[in-house]
Amino acid sequence: MASHRFRLASLFVLFLYVATVYSAVVQRQATSTKVSSSTKISSSTKASSSVRASSSVKASSLTKTSSSVKVSSSPKPSSFKTSSTKVSSSNVATAISNPRTGSTTSTSASGSATNWYAIPQRAALPANRTNAIALKQQNFQYGLAVAGGPYFPTGSLGTTLINADISKLQAETSLQQSASSQDNANANADTSKYNGLKTLNDYTLLYDNEWTATLPSGPVPGMLTNYTQDLLFSMERLSFSPYQVRRLNPSSDSLNFQVDDKTAKNITGMTLQQLFQAGRLFYSDYRDQANLQLGTSDRYSAAVDAYFYINQTSGNFLPLAIRTNQGASLIYTPADTQSDWLLAKIMYNVCDIWFAQWEHLPRTHEVIQIIYMAAIRTLSDDHPVKGLLDRMMYEVFAIQPLAASILFAPGGAVETNFAYSAASAQDYSSGYYFNRSGAFQSNYFLTDLTNRGLINPKVGPALKNFPFYEDASVIHSATRTFMTSFVNSYYAQNSVLTADNEIQAWVKECNGAAKVINFPSAISNTSTLIDILTQMAHLSSTAHHVVNTNELISASSVLPFHPQSLYQPVPKQKRSVSNPATFLPPYNKAQDQLNVNALFSRNYFADTNRTLSHMFDDPTTFSRMNVNTRNAAATFKSTMDAFSSKVRARTFDSKGLSQGMPFVWKALDPNLAPFGVTV
Repeated sequence: MASHRFRLASLFVLFLYVATVYSAVVQRQATSTKVSSSTKISSSTKASSSVRASSSVKASSLTKTSSSVKVSSSPKPSSFKTSSTKVSSSNVATAISNPRTGSTTSTSASGSATNWYAIPQRAALPANRTNAIALKQQNFQYGLAVAGGPYFPTGSLGTTLINADISKLQAETSLQQSASSQDNANANADTSKYNGLKTLNDYTLLYDNEWTATLPSGPVPGMLTNYTQDLLFSMERLSFSPYQVRRLNPSSDSLNFQVDDKTAKNITGMTLQQLFQAGRLFYSDYRDQANLQLGTSDRYSAAVDAYFYINQTSGNFLPLAIRTNQGASLIYTPADTQSDWLLAKIMYNVCDIWFAQWEHLPRTHEVIQIIYMAAIRTLSDDHPVKGLLDRMMYEVFAIQPLAASILFAPGGAVETNFAYSAASAQDYSSGYYFNRSGAFQSNYFLTDLTNRGLINPKVGPALKNFPFYEDASVIHSATRTFMTSFVNSYYAQNSVLTADNEIQAWVKECNGAAKVINFPSAISNTSTLIDILTQMAHLSSTAHHVVNTNELISASSVLPFHPQSLYQPVPKQKRSVSNPATFLPPYNKAQDQLNVNALFSRNYFADTNRTLSHMFDDPTTFSRMNVNTRNAAATFKSTMDAFSSKVRARTFDSKGLSQGMPFVWKALDPNLAPFGVTV
């Protein structure tokens, strides 16, 4: 048991060596890939293609590491030809003064005689600026996908930027691992306190004065005491896991399974059909997990789908029914025995955490990665939009190597904790990129929530409480206000924007060689550019941290209600389970779950300049911006600080609720959540 936990922790220690190893992989890729001008890419590429990542990283020794990380065969490289000039990564690092931007130390090469960001029409040395972009295109190219999804950088500059991001992630991971190692050792000092984890209550002891270095305040208030409440379960769908549930529209949707009228009326006061016709019925679907390959013989999942509804009396958002679609096909409701219904909700959570973790990769990391890559190739390092993106895309190129070497590697984090194989996780994630989550405009913050009927519904009543929207909309609104000031300060008229040949090259690149899915076909007015930049900021911060980073250990993976696998097969019949704890992980697996989740935490960022409130608070970047942009950045910071104070003051009201939930949720505190996708 101890050696297994050592192996798991060692994977993350060994990630500290990935920069050197991965640099060699990328450089070999850059020099060996031959590209045909006739290369074609289809955005409908399916995840069933050979999207794989593997690693021969061994945990038997901390002094040795090797990697055979395989790059995906889909998508294929772009039609840009590789340069015949060979540049070593060490030479590039010497020549580049700022690896994040690729700007050289030469003023003339940067295309401007001053240090101010400028659009190309105002460049002091436009010819040199153009030449600098051409040089970047030679040394930063679209390489084969790593860990699925879109292209990944290659070329000498690509290698430099990857290594720079990995180096920063190494430092942050090392700090967190120190805390996690301390917590893990303390937790294992006396295992008798956990009573063998025989009951649900025993699992709450895992947090009793434990994991305090990683999680000083413990799990979110209410998560260990109120997890049997239906309202807690349902409101999780509207807070830290908001990306799957949708309202059913009777004019365009159908019912995927039935709940008999008597049962539905006893629970809701309405039949299923009446709820459906009234626009009060919601649906969540994880049936696509039923065909995934199981990773081991001792872990299981249920591939559930479920109905939720708005109660006609209280207005609360509540669960109605959960159906299992793997191992057995049973429909559970609150009318079932307490043990059966609680197990059904736990089975839902197993499916939900799988979706949340492998869907958030394409939704956030991969979408911003490919759009940023197109920007690097088309925008001067002196362009204000490029400077802003450099700030927001913090560590963006570090995540895919981590996923390939740690998460999706055989025997890695996926296969340690989840029911399905590492290859299934990567295929699942890549499939979402190409078929849903990779669509840029369709997943605009407000557009997505509207399309799923969660805000501005075309039918049915509004949600009484929607904590994710309530918090994220404050940050989104402040971000859009900043972006509006930023864009308008550089583009007084739409004609100035359309005359910006670099911005126009960026949109052409996104819709062409980069193969960005659902990117705007043109940037001909400032509102379009504001939309794009606002969404890039949203995806790199709020959208990511609601499901990842600190949320894992503090909320979405808190035991006993949120195991990442079942440890018994799905029941074949109801009333066969008396103790749902028997489906939960044994002690060693519970500690593995806690250990992995802890390593993704960044609670130590709280009140530092790595938090979301400081997203536009970087002197190096913003000293080069115009006065209007700097003033807008200051306004954003003050707005975020005020919102942070409001979030931190939350507690339970007289009804035992916070934001209509029986737990106190503070994940999007701008002085706690990081800026940048982090991990």
